[in-house]
Amino acid sequence: MKKRTLVLVLAVVLLFGAAIGGTYAWLNAKTQTIDNVFVVGEGIAITLTETTDKYVVEPGATIAKDPVVTVQSNGGGCWVFVKVESTLPEFVKYSIEKTWTAVPGYEGVYYIENAAETAYPVLQDNQVTVDSDVSDVSAAAQATLSFTAYAIQDDAATTAAEAWEAMLVELA
Repeated sequence: MKKRTLVLVLAVVLLFGAAIGGTYAWLNAKTQTIDNVFVVGEGIAITLTETTDKYVVEPGATIAKDPVVTVQSNGGGCWVFVKVESTLPEFVKYSIEKTWTAVPGYEGVYYIENAAETAYPVLQDNQVTVDSDVSDVSAAAQATLSFTAYAIQDDAATTAAEAWEAMLVELA
């Protein structure tokens, strides 16, 4: 009788254990672990190129001049700026390409907001013109028309002036 009771008690304990274990297994689940690796983006890369750097000034001339700012990678939007500095006499004229907008309060600084990975010509029609009615072009000797390109990530700045000021802080 004791043996029979012991077998019965063991059977009940095993049955009870199996029921609890099966229920516990049924109410729990676990997935595999997925590890995410975070890396720093490539950031912003720009170039400023031009095919020629010396020009002959003659009355009435149209001179090919093709400075181009190229955004090579941006990992998101960026502000691209070009600063134009000129010592050209008034009879030598140029216009900035329409894709660029003047930065309010900063003479000679132009921008493109949220610039894409592409090339942006700086001068309208890639040219400089010389007035035809000028008789003495010697004032253009050693004159310069200089371009410098800048880029900054399009993060917190909400205006071109704010972005340009942030750029200046970065450069300081």
